[in-house]
Amino acid sequence: MGVLIADGNGELHFSNQKGQRFLEAYGKKLQSSNPLPELLKLLENNHNQKITLDAATDLYIRAVVLEKKPDHTTMGIVICDTEHISSFISRANLEEYKAILDSTQDAIFIDDMFGNTEWVNKACEQLYEIKKEEVIGKNIDTLEKEGIFSPSVAKLVFKKKQQVTILHSNKHGKQILTTGTPIFNDKGTIRKIVSTSRDISELIHLKNQLEDIQHELEELKEQQQDTIGNLIIKSQKMRDIIQLARRLSQIDSTILITGESGVGKGEIAKYIHQLGERREHPFVKVNCGAIPESLLESELFGYEYGAFTGSRKQGKLGMFELAQNGTIFLDEIGELPLNLQVKILQVIQDKEIQRVGGITPIKVDVRIIAATNKDLKQMVNEKKFREDLFYRLNVVPIHIPPLRDRQEDIFPMSHHFLKKYNEKFHVNKRIDPNAMATLIRYEWPGNVRELENIIERLVITTKDDTILPQNLPNYILNKEENTSDIKIPAMMHLKDAIEEVEKQIIQSAVAKYKTTREVAKVLGVSQPTIVRKINRYGISDIEMHQIDS
Repeated sequence: MGVLIADGNGELHFSNQKGQRFLEAYGKKLQSSNPLPELLKLLENNHNQKITLDAATDLYIRAVVLEKKPDHTTMGIVICDTEHISSFISRANLEEYKAILDSTQDAIFIDDMFGNTEWVNKACEQLYEIKKEEVIGKNIDTLEKEGIFSPSVAKLVFKKKQQVTILHSNKHGKQILTTGTPIFNDKGTIRKIVSTSRDISELIHLKNQLEDIQHELEELKEQQQDTIGNLIIKSQKMRDIIQLARRLSQIDSTILITGESGVGKGEIAKYIHQLGERREHPFVKVNCGAIPESLLESELFGYEYGAFTGSRKQGKLGMFELAQNGTIFLDEIGELPLNLQVKILQVIQDKEIQRVGGITPIKVDVRIIAATNKDLKQMVNEKKFREDLFYRLNVVPIHIPPLRDRQEDIFPMSHHFLKKYNEKFHVNKRIDPNAMATLIRYEWPGNVRELENIIERLVITTKDDTILPQNLPNYILNKEENTSDIKIPAMMHLKDAIEEVEKQIIQSAVAKYKTTREVAKVLGVSQPTIVRKINRYGISDIEMHQIDS
């Protein structure tokens, strides 16, 4: 049922949710923003009324005089959709009406003109964990000192002589919204204060969750995470490489991919092939450094029967023929001997090969992607690599930075490998935040390949479910001694740990570079992202005019 408490002057002192909804609907029917005076006038001569809001809604309105003085009348109004209940209410005395107020979900607390407690309802007892008999008659000062109401909204109402709303907590930390409303006599003196309270802890929790989700969505828009084989792409440097790879997949040019061992050159090569027009045809990988030099030519170009002792009677197709209409990936091409470099150059120029022991050229239609961890330009200067082949391969170069230069990728990649090996070994390991911070700071000379091997080792060798810093290999812990001081409390929630690391990194960058544009450039994110995070973490080492710049 709806409940309203109002005085004869048309001032509303209390309404529950249903009562407020009724006033809004009744005002809409009357086309009035304040329908309460009209309602009071309607109930003046007959306290029982039936009001039709629309064709489908009839409501029964009953009014009870709570207090009547020559200069003042306080009236309670109940709105029901059942005539039987409303008939009972029409006969109710004051005590019965208080019982009705006990049924509301809002906590109601009434103080007299001296600040002494007159009455509280059951919802108030539950919300503040008090007993009615313990508080009735007590002064607001006493209740405030006992910590039952801290602060007391009634004290603020007496001080300001107007309605006051505050947000405070009860004994167990529940967030409570309380409104204190004064009731005046004709001389302008406060006669009573009616305070209503509502637990809004869940509402605040949902609000915070919504803000977190909105922040996460903004982050996802700015830094989406892609998975390419064993590569988890989050850093801006790798995003730029992926964008270039996507463009090159639509162009049938020869590509040279450079970068340290283990950075993911093979994954990028495969990614280019899978996006291109040759994706329905073979992707053939050849590790030029893993095949003995004496066998390399026959592996690449195949051989005819009788080409050498031990050759198969039917001969053998080479890798170029196996890759027909597809892509051949020549990994570690810097290991090719000079005599084979000439033949690779001929394949690029003439689009044909010749098997070992054969005399007939064979046309091949393949795309060549080469990769190396060596400085081919330096090898050209040292006469260890043909200059003409270098320029043929280096039509469109892609350089993949080492993992230490894109630390943003270490965290998601670590969890990618952790999930992979948890599933493989049927365990459920997690990484302690401090252990993760150590992994992020490590230089990773073996790059992605080393990271995967370390995570696999940790999943196998760590006895407990949590991988702690002391479980890391000694050579990683020894390197840690010379690194920066990022500290995370042990056993912190993973999301909080990530935010703590992010906060410390941004603080360090702000202290060093001073302007948000410089900080954003160094950290590889947009300036609006840096501004938002500075505000979010309360970082104050940067001037406001610099934030706005």
